Amino acid sequence: MERRLMARTSTDRTDQKPHTPFLSRPGVRRLMPFVLITAIALVFIFQNSASTEIRLLIPEVTMPLWGALLIAWGLGILACAFTVRRRRHTRRPGA
Repeated sequence: MERRLMARTSTDRTDQKPHTPFLSRPGVRRLMPFVLITAIALVFIFQNSASTEIRLLIPEVTMPLWGALLIAWGLGILACAFTVRRRRHTRRPGA
């Protein structure tokens, strides 16, 4: 009797959620454009390896262009993260 019960419960999947393909999940679909744009941006950044002069308010710094682009990209990601986080917290349930 125990074997019948175990066999029936292991094959009975009516109480489980249906399997959603990985690329069809909402979280993955929202993340895909970010991953694609990030990959393109990183390829662009690391292809630019020449040195350049950059003025940081008062001092002038000579550094590889990829370093400056990487810093700008990182600051952009941080700004986006703070904006999305702030927007998510300021929404009201009834609005």
